[in-house]
Amino acid sequence: MSLRCRLVTAVAGVAALAVALSGCLYAQIPPLPPGGGASLAPQTDGVSAELLPYYGQTLDWQECGTGLDCTTVTVPRDYSDPSVGDLQLAVVRHRATSGAPIGSLLTNPGGPGAAGVSLMKQALSILVDDKLTEAYDVIGFDPRGVGESTAVTCYDPPQLDAYLYDIPPGARGSDERRAALDQRAADFAQACQDRSDGILPYITTDNSARDMDVLRAVLGDSKLNYLGYSYGTFLGATYAGLFPERVGRMVLDGGIDPSVSGSDTSLRQAVGFEQSLRTFMADCLTTNECPFAGSVDDAMSDLSTLLARVDARPLTAADGRKLGGDSLMTAITAALYSEESWPYLRSALTDVSNGRADVAFQLADFYNGRVGDQYDGNTMEAFVAYNCMDYPDEGTDAALAALQEQLDAQAPVVAPYWAGGGGDPCATWPAPPTGVREPITAPGSPPIVVVGTTGDPATPYDGAQSLASQLAQGVLITNVGEGHLGYNKGNACVTDAVDAYLVDGTVPENGLRCG
Repeated sequence: MSLRCRLVTAVAGVAALAVALSGCLYAQIPPLPPGGGASLAPQTDGVSAELLPYYGQTLDWQECGTGLDCTTVTVPRDYSDPSVGDLQLAVVRHRATSGAPIGSLLTNPGGPGAAGVSLMKQALSILVDDKLTEAYDVIGFDPRGVGESTAVTCYDPPQLDAYLYDIPPGARGSDERRAALDQRAADFAQACQDRSDGILPYITTDNSARDMDVLRAVLGDSKLNYLGYSYGTFLGATYAGLFPERVGRMVLDGGIDPSVSGSDTSLRQAVGFEQSLRTFMADCLTTNECPFAGSVDDAMSDLSTLLARVDARPLTAADGRKLGGDSLMTAITAALYSEESWPYLRSALTDVSNGRADVAFQLADFYNGRVGDQYDGNTMEAFVAYNCMDYPDEGTDAALAALQEQLDAQAPVVAPYWAGGGGDPCATWPAPPTGVREPITAPGSPPIVVVGTTGDPATPYDGAQSLASQLAQGVLITNVGEGHLGYNKGNACVTDAVDAYLVDGTVPENGLRCG
């Protein structure tokens, strides 16, 4: 079952088990002494002999920007059989501005497939604020399969353009279109297999979490301090489930429920974007620039009509590309990640209403990582690779039909462009999925802070609630607001609570609500 929406951090403002929490959970954790969270020597205690060469490697840091050092770390393709071969991870470090770091802070911006190295080089302030850069050596890395690490490779830009944007033949829902989409997906999966040097079976969140333990060790940290966003919350929770005794201070912003199936995840996201779209419409109708009128229900109905019209008669952009319903929905989705992008969405929908496609393509290109006629990294390809391995197969016709029925009922505007119609590359992926969907409890870990935003469409709030309740030491912070994620997004209550935990060890009150 393919997932229609990627779980990524919106950059640049455009990217379940109830557990009784003891009172001591909210006590002050003793602060780490300056320099006390890390040592120059790799941490190899308790490491098996076959993994010792990876955990004991010495890093060669090279300056790669102001205050930045870069290196590569070698990890095994397969932790159960290191003889299969190795992968390389690209790592960047921003040295603590205090000169006396309390340790390393690993970060992950989401995805799966978002590149941490390039984001840290280009926009460190999006990931962390000054309090964290002062206290920690902040670490960004490209997970296995991503970016500058040993990467999943499928298509060159023209082929990727065709895969993402070309409108298939036939009417929506027809056998002709389904066959064309299925063939397109199968060709994509085969290209990934042909060009990725045999790494696809090993591109999993479980392996990436194990990579983080190698990173922790070679950085000289006895515990992993971590700040993960969106998909990065699943990566962090997976680490905590594998190594609860090695968790230090961990914050998971935009929590994802690890126990939810792929189809349920797709449904929850579709409903989240439908609800965010209604919130956008309520705001749009108060402005003079809104292309719609009447009530929110009227506006949603008119948007549904507009989508169907573009789907039947695609618009031609200045560069010759055709905008159909799928690409227009991608543009809408991109803009709903942040309230700051709502003016762009108003402009795009106004243009489309007047027969123009260029602003909509700007939003869709942002979502897909397309810059000019190139792509900024391999986010989309890695996204598919991780999801095909992480989510157990649900791709029966009956399951898809049931999902589409729920989508139609709960997200009627979004539904036609979300999950159905064929075209799932996971159906012919060259390796079977190995992931499981089950609660993660991480017994024995210290407190793990989960941040959820009430109006988050990409990682709906109920996912953060569920993750926090599953974790044996989960602590929930609620950010009351719209858009994706909560930390460092303008709500001082959230940001101050996260900073106090990561820097001083002050655990926020479970259930803290920041409105």
